[in-house]
Amino acid sequence: MPIEYIATQQAPAAIGPYSQAVRAGDFLFFSGQIPLDPATGEIVGKDAEGQSRQVLTNIQAVLGAAGLDFGKVVKTTVYLTDMRDFEVINRVYGEYFGVAAPARATVQVAALPKQVLIEIEGIAYAGV
Repeated sequence: MPIEYIATQQAPAAIGPYSQAVRAGDFLFFSGQIPLDPATGEIVGKDAEGQSRQVLTNIQAVLGAAGLDFGKVVKTTVYLTDMRDFEVINRVYGEYFGVAAPARATVQVAALPKQVLIEIEGIAYAGV
């Protein structure tokens, strides 16, 4: 099975030894995105809504670099530092995914890189 590493300057560069996404066979595995501006590396948004929008914009860029869109995403995991942000994040997430949303898990964690409020990783179907 061929493996392809996906990278785009339209999403933040990895802040560690990992790829933005990896295509393995018919699936694309995209690494957790946090709300960083791809140009500056700075955190975008001071609240859950603003940070969620930037995370999803970054995911959109990674998917686009692989020739995919949100309609191909089959599974995500959402990491929150405060479950009280769930409703706000859920609303923003719904704007990007619509009614054909992927399977998802949402968990609260003690902390995330750079003290952000949200991180999302996932899997997309990249077959024909």
